[in-house]
Amino acid sequence: MSISNSTLLARNTSADPGGGLAIGGATRRLLVALPALNEERTVGDVVRAVPAEVPGIDAIDVLVIDDGSQDRTGTEAAAAGATVVHHGLQRGVGAAFHTALAYGLDHGADILVTIDSDGQFDPRDIPRLIEPVVAGRADFATASRFLDEALLPDMPAVKIWGNRMMSRLISSLAGKRFYDVSCGMRCYSRRAMLQLHLLARFTYTQEVILNLSFKDLRIEEVPIRVRGEREFGESRVASSLWRYALRTVQIIFRCYRDYHPLRFFGGLALMLLVPAVALAAFLGWKYLETGAFSPFKWAGALALTLTAGAGVLLHVGIIGDMLNRHRIYLEEILFRQRSESGKGPSP
Repeated sequence: MSISNSTLLARNTSADPGGGLAIGGATRRLLVALPALNEERTVGDVVRAVPAEVPGIDAIDVLVIDDGSQDRTGTEAAAAGATVVHHGLQRGVGAAFHTALAYGLDHGADILVTIDSDGQFDPRDIPRLIEPVVAGRADFATASRFLDEALLPDMPAVKIWGNRMMSRLISSLAGKRFYDVSCGMRCYSRRAMLQLHLLARFTYTQEVILNLSFKDLRIEEVPIRVRGEREFGESRVASSLWRYALRTVQIIFRCYRDYHPLRFFGGLALMLLVPAVALAAFLGWKYLETGAFSPFKWAGALALTLTAGAGVLLHVGIIGDMLNRHRIYLEEILFRQRSESGKGPSP
């Protein structure tokens, strides 16, 4: 079945259309979402490989987000039994995730699984992936290609290095050790779905981990074997490694800036203040040594300029911290409104 963004229809209507909470005898519903761009050769096989039954799940829907494909991606997905949402133009994998998230919330999904449509992930691993969420140990589970060295994928060394560097960066910002922050095979509880507030459209993987970490949701990595390279074509997101790294770092630091503005701008202020103090000390030492500031007045002027810049940055950080408190309150209100208007968060 093929539909547009304006007319989202559920393929499986066995769950409560009103979206009742999946507790007791209510139906627990899983949505498997596949972003797709020109994947006609693989998307049908991936859809058909999604398990018909998963322990702890009563109903399974499959959604393909066709991100402006120029081939038969949507047709092949629909023929395989998936519901298809079409983006009229290519909007990016981040936007495709936004569509999947909105669809899941609107159609009463208790658990959302995202999986690539290029065949790099095996849908038969879905039960293993969602087990921590179904068991109530985690709010969010992500497949990990690097947690278990025995499952290390066959991919270029530069990509392995890049993934590990990115994981270290996210780990340092989130305050928790992660081994793989870029894998697209993931599982979200309804609580995690309701608490996600993402802005990036280019990609979303790292921003999700930071967003949920900053809200103290439980995150678990699940080691899963993944094909290191696509069978057909090249990555739509990371075809240019340097472009991907640049845009991803921008997203990461914007997210960190928004959630920890005082740390972010305070750190920048400190970067200016340290050389300012050093310059002032140098000028003072020269004055004590020679009895005159000349010809080192430039050091004093530069120290004053850097100190003023540090003061401005610190002031921005304080204002940002005040605004961040308001954002937290607003997100809590939004979370409660979403919970009350839909099925509410899973326990």
